[in-house]
Amino acid sequence: MTFLELAEKILIEEKKPLTAIEIWNIAITKGYEKQLNSQGKTPWATLGAQIYVNSKDDSKSIFAKTDSRPKKFYLKSMANHIDLEDTTIPEDIIVDKKKKFKFLEKDLHKYLSYFAYYHLNCYTKTIKHNISSKKEFGEWVHPDMVGCYFRMEDWKKEVYDFSNSIGVRGIVIYSFELKRELSFSNLRESFFQCVSNSSWANESYLVTSRISENDDFMEELSRLSTSFGIGIIELNVDDPDSSEIIIPAKYKQDLDFETINKLAMNTDFKDFIETVKIDLTSKKIHKKEYDFVDKIDNLKTK
Repeated sequence: MTFLELAEKILIEEKKPLTAIEIWNIAITKGYEKQLNSQGKTPWATLGAQIYVNSKDDSKSIFAKTDSRPKKFYLKSMANHIDLEDTTIPEDIIVDKKKKFKFLEKDLHKYLSYFAYYHLNCYTKTIKHNISSKKEFGEWVHPDMVGCYFRMEDWKKEVYDFSNSIGVRGIVIYSFELKRELSFSNLRESFFQCVSNSSWANESYLVTSRISENDDFMEELSRLSTSFGIGIIELNVDDPDSSEIIIPAKYKQDLDFETINKLAMNTDFKDFIETVKIDLTSKKIHKKEYDFVDKIDNLKTK
């Protein structure tokens, strides 16, 4: 069962508008969450994000939302048969007892390198900000990490050579901005920092280890992501293989080479694009030039 199928099933059975958190709470009580193909640590965040994104497509989505705060969802097909003013809230509310952070933002890099390598087929490079000249550009210039996916690892040689001959780019360039957590307190600053630092790439992601489950927050996060094409990745530091893309990034065909030229003032970034060029030319990926990808057993014990 997918998250959207789960939401549809709950809304049909409950016959009233529900928030994303309410939908998830009911799914828990009925045991439906066990049918999901997801191991994420905050599946309600994934559920909420997917419903918010899907409901924005008025012509195709089966979901609609109320004008209330927080937003509640219902099925368009049931609009004439349910009470859209129903504001009752189920008694069983999930309380997420947040653990204190035992790590710094920089500690997330190794988890992202692992997730990017095994789940995006992407080789990452950490960009150290302190080796750039702050006098030349403002604070929001560099992404925290960049990455490259080489299609030559997945395509047959003949297909890859053919793509090059007709001018189809054989790589996908990623840009990542990392935050320990995302909530209303830092959403706008974090998001627009990501837009400023990462919009030059084919795909740009805001990456975090904790996402607020507040419904209004999820709606705003979804709105910003849809408007700017920025994806959201939630890292699970307890179980890195359960990290997931909450909202996919919008793929941009063209790279912004003017911004890339500015980023090249940073030697880490300059080394990254030089390595990608060499790998493309030699058709061999020099893994030692990218971030080290730690073993899962090591990550789980840190």
